[in-house]
Amino acid sequence: MATKVTMPRLSDTMTEGTVATWLKKVGDQIKEGDILAEIETDKATMEFESFNSGTLLYIGVNEGETAAVDSLLAIIGQAGEDISALLAGGSTQEKAIASSVSEEDPQPKTNEQKSITELPKGVVVVTMPRLSDTMTEGTVANWLKKVGDKVSEGDILAEIETDKATMEFESFNAGTLLYIGVNKGQSAPIDSVLAIIGPAGTDISGIAENYKKSGNVHAPKAETDSTSAVAEISTTNNQQSATENTGRIFASPLAKQIAKEKGINLAQVKGTGENGRITKSDVENFTPSSSQSLVTSSVVDVQQPTTNNQQPTPTVKPFIPAGEKYTEEIKNSQMRKTIAKRLAESKFTAPHYYLTIEVTMDEAMNARAVINTVPDTKVSFNDMVVKACAMALKKHPQVNSQWTAEAMLINHHVNIGVAVAVEDGLVVPVLNFADQMTLSQIGASVKELAGKAKNKKLTPAEMEGSTFTVSNLGMFGIQSFTSIINQPNSAILSVGAIEQKPVVKNGQIVVGNTMTITLACDHRTVDGATGAQFLQTLRTYLENPVTMLA
Repeated sequence: MATKVTMPRLSDTMTEGTVATWLKKVGDQIKEGDILAEIETDKATMEFESFNSGTLLYIGVNEGETAAVDSLLAIIGQAGEDISALLAGGSTQEKAIASSVSEEDPQPKTNEQKSITELPKGVVVVTMPRLSDTMTEGTVANWLKKVGDKVSEGDILAEIETDKATMEFESFNAGTLLYIGVNKGQSAPIDSVLAIIGPAGTDISGIAENYKKSGNVHAPKAETDSTSAVAEISTTNNQQSATENTGRIFASPLAKQIAKEKGINLAQVKGTGENGRITKSDVENFTPSSSQSLVTSSVVDVQQPTTNNQQPTPTVKPFIPAGEKYTEEIKNSQMRKTIAKRLAESKFTAPHYYLTIEVTMDEAMNARAVINTVPDTKVSFNDMVVKACAMALKKHPQVNSQWTAEAMLINHHVNIGVAVAVEDGLVVPVLNFADQMTLSQIGASVKELAGKAKNKKLTPAEMEGSTFTVSNLGMFGIQSFTSIINQPNSAILSVGAIEQKPVVKNGQIVVGNTMTITLACDHRTVDGATGAQFLQTLRTYLENPVTMLA
């Protein structure tokens, strides 16, 4: 079914956009994540990606032309699909809108309308932005400014969680933050009042009340004392660092990941990058002083548990008297809602079946030990599984497929998604053309993407376009498990732990190392024999890893 793509609103002040360049033409195949066009806004020229797959059937705004936000930009659907009804409907709607704008409104404005449209001089209402064409509401993950703070153009106001990712939202206005309409952790539909910026001391009570009456958001709540205390601890530092007055730390995802692994408080690290940004080398070369260690320990006491080899740090838990029932309510994040929706769709639409085999990993363990003796090289068993899958998919392309109502699509490119657990659920960053990557390239890319995922810095483009998925719970000691297919993929591989156990070799019982893997397949595209042949090839690569280096 054809889908309309409308002119996106890429900033809170944007009312129209100009198509600077079309990167696709009518008749081209479009995939999710492909860049359709470069859109020139009132602030900058930005790439606009597609959130739909299909054929580009119609372009509504040519290069160099300007159109209002929500105007028909393009139509994507199946090749040869009749879109005359969509075009007719769009034209009628545009005429109706133009007609309603040109006619004088016979009704006088109410007091509420006047108070919203007739803003005091210098006051700007900032609304919840639409950061993707599928976004209907956003959640404020974090406020980086508080009421009373000075705001300059380009300052990051907040981190907004959409249905795709968590993104920084910058201010296009300067002044004082007078009002916050959506508290941290709250959700609101697009175009709801997010904040009000204007000259310090301006009375904006009427504006705020009218927005509340319209049912968009609730009045803001004050921050708790505990939050303020944490902010004070984290910013108590005379050393120059990449930290704003808000306590926000500017650091690369890799620097954050290394700091987490080493237990370093980034508030104490001096950044040498652009605008004081903390880099990988800053963290690696950091030596805490005794006073800094005291501050770090104070902050760690209130942080969430960490991963890797660090001991989990304590978290604040409510006191529950013995014998009393207690239920904690945790509001579903946009990510959690999206994960739930997609997993349910996959489980109830794709007929799953499962194939399980046991792989001998002795040679893989020996090969990994040798590879990791090379300086600056770090290859995990998961990297070896990804490489083996990529090579096996080239020999069994039907496993690398997807189902549509009209046809089965066989992908001859191999893009492998690697499931990564994050605080809010599960994300799947994608290794594009994994079959063309070396083991060390796969290892470096997975490490980088996993770091971005845990720091909520993955872009939608880095999570789209997978043709096959690998999910590994072996590091948690899980022997075997089954996964739900990550549609539109036709299969997902579940990887268990490597276990030492008695095995039979050449008629003798010896100690060996084995790993259980399970392939979940969509029976609409992958028959049992096809899945079994894929697993046989995969086993050959893993049990003879030298064949992956050829």
